[in-house]
Amino acid sequence: MTTQDLRRVLVLGRTLTASVDRETPTPRVWLLDEVSAILGWSAILKGARDNTDFGDDTVVATGSRWAEGEDIEGNLMAGRAGSGTRRWRTLYPMSFREFTSATAPELGLPDRLHPAELQSGVARSALENYGFFVDDFDLAWQAYLTTGGFPRAVAEHSQLGAVTDSFIADLEAWLHRDVEPAASPESVPLLLNALATRSSSPFSVSSAAQELSYGKGVLDLRLRRLIASHALVRCPRREAGQIVPGAQAKYYLADPILSWLPSRRRSGLPAPDMTQLTESIIGVTQARAIDVIDEGRLPHGDTIGYVRTSNDKEIDLGPVVVPTSTGAGMTVPLESKWVDHGRKSEARTISAKFDAGILATKSVLDLEGRVWAVPAPLVALMLL
Repeated sequence: MTTQDLRRVLVLGRTLTASVDRETPTPRVWLLDEVSAILGWSAILKGARDNTDFGDDTVVATGSRWAEGEDIEGNLMAGRAGSGTRRWRTLYPMSFREFTSATAPELGLPDRLHPAELQSGVARSALENYGFFVDDFDLAWQAYLTTGGFPRAVAEHSQLGAVTDSFIADLEAWLHRDVEPAASPESVPLLLNALATRSSSPFSVSSAAQELSYGKGVLDLRLRRLIASHALVRCPRREAGQIVPGAQAKYYLADPILSWLPSRRRSGLPAPDMTQLTESIIGVTQARAIDVIDEGRLPHGDTIGYVRTSNDKEIDLGPVVVPTSTGAGMTVPLESKWVDHGRKSEARTISAKFDAGILATKSVLDLEGRVWAVPAPLVALMLL
């Protein structure tokens, strides 16, 4: 369809329902499914809202296709949000909380907490009640890391015990269409593999581009497309909560199944490392949790960030400024350490830099001292 077709749909839709306006003008409810396939769609809707009765209607526009130059925020969001409403409603894959509620409803879940309160007295009291269930949550977390949160994947996991090859192929087709339409089909697994295997370190675009036989500009474009398609979350370097200009960022694939796609679709590519995958999903979970309390930060890449210490070590998720009920606050520093033991050096790193924080472990729950060890699934559940 073209923009002219979209204009015609809006005119015909109102004309064919003219009978409802006999006594008084009646607003319509429009569902425009996959409208993002039409280049320039947001400008058409803006013109209709500004100049016709379409501006009084309720419009639901869905789409998954990324298009460079489509100014959705400027055309449809600015100045059009009602009081007390969220302008952005992005349908993300299921969180670990939603996954667990669907697949293991017998597990009681801790309440969500504000990201700045993960080491509060409330958090301590909540975590103390889950010491006997650490292994159950560990198994649920591993199931989530191998399944992800796309509803079809969760259904297949529940009914068949694994995500099917056909769904993995559908995901690859989506990304190929939106991110690399001019490249060969095998390019998507190779790109996702490069991101997944480098997720625990700052991402060098130049070296990755050379490995993938891209130009640096081409890889930059594909990273932006992945982010715009909500398949990738950027984790920049921060100091004192502020983004460090020009520093290399980390990149986290937004759902676990995307990290499995390379090995499922191309022989010879490695399965994802569970430690790296845990770090990625904890980062994505915190980014989504911050966006819940401070709308619009995730689409603009202003949610999370890693930190370097004076001896050039990294802390996965440093503190960032977030709104609280009493004013501005800071999130709790987080370091992913998916192990059952040997966590003391990471604890010392956090303590030296920030005095306090949390290590997201595999199954260790230790609330003594200034740096807590908390199983990664419990960290995820408290966040989102």
